[in-house]
Amino acid sequence: MPSTRRQFIALAGAAVLFPLLAACGQSEGQGGPGSRPVPTSTPSAGEVSPTAGAGTIPHPTGPDELVLRIDRTGGLLPPFHIATELPLFVLYGDGRVITQGPQIMIYPPPALPNLIETRLTEEGVQAILQEAQAAGLLEGDRRYELTTIADAPTTIFTVNAGGRTSVVSVYALSEAEVDDPNVSPAEREARRRLREFLDKALSFSSWLPTTAIATPETPYAIERLQLVVVPADQATDEPADVQPGELDWPLASPLVEFGQPFEFAGTSARCGVVERAELAAVLDAMSRANTLTRWRSDDALYAVFPRPLLPGEAGCASS
Repeated sequence: MPSTRRQFIALAGAAVLFPLLAACGQSEGQGGPGSRPVPTSTPSAGEVSPTAGAGTIPHPTGPDELVLRIDRTGGLLPPFHIATELPLFVLYGDGRVITQGPQIMIYPPPALPNLIETRLTEEGVQAILQEAQAAGLLEGDRRYELTTIADAPTTIFTVNAGGRTSVVSVYALSEAEVDDPNVSPAEREARRRLREFLDKALSFSSWLPTTAIATPETPYAIERLQLVVVPADQATDEPADVQPGELDWPLASPLVEFGQPFEFAGTSARCGVVERAELAAVLDAMSRANTLTRWRSDDALYAVFPRPLLPGEAGCASS
């Protein structure tokens, strides 16, 4: 098997065990396709469920209001990966948790990601927030760098609870050795707690009590789909030994006119969001496509990078 293809299959396998979401060249907190939403409210003592007891951590309760989000960005991944990257974990005020499910072991992988939604009770939300608090994530913004490791991703924790919004970024969280002598004892302890919290957040259904789960995991119902469209001759992510397949673009409007011009990876890209009547046709077509599929539209070929928009995300933010 050619080495390039082996590398891509190995990367897909790693994504099953631990989803790697990286945006090459994207600065932390900077917008991009489907960029991280900024919390729109500061939690107050009244923003918890009326069924919550004493000692609870206040948080927003709206269905689109962010409570906790974990992103992993940066590192060595293909330049077009930024168009489709998704958070590892998102918790909203109404208890909804959106995560990534397992990916089937084929290459090229399906065009659409496998997103899973679970709804927690207030007991479950509080359990997650208590763990976040124990990891030091409710104490304001912090940043942990590490100069001894190159090209590693950064894990970003955004928590909107306890009366403030805290953003904690950690470079090489999973890659650095726990006992790295280049890291101070205090930072080693902070990294250890953050790593443990990350593991707990990604496996929450394995340790939360049954009373903390209001609705077991179900496929996430996509309501809005962001599409970044790039002329096929400008999309260079595919390995040389794989021939992309072709499908007809399902919408009447041609891709050359889709959305708006979008500054993206030095290409003549366009970005737009499909929803409502157009969404069903695009989702049906995408269900038959993979990440290398090229789309025929007005006698031209395009690469289309789909990315489901989560609650609170505007889509097509400036990169």
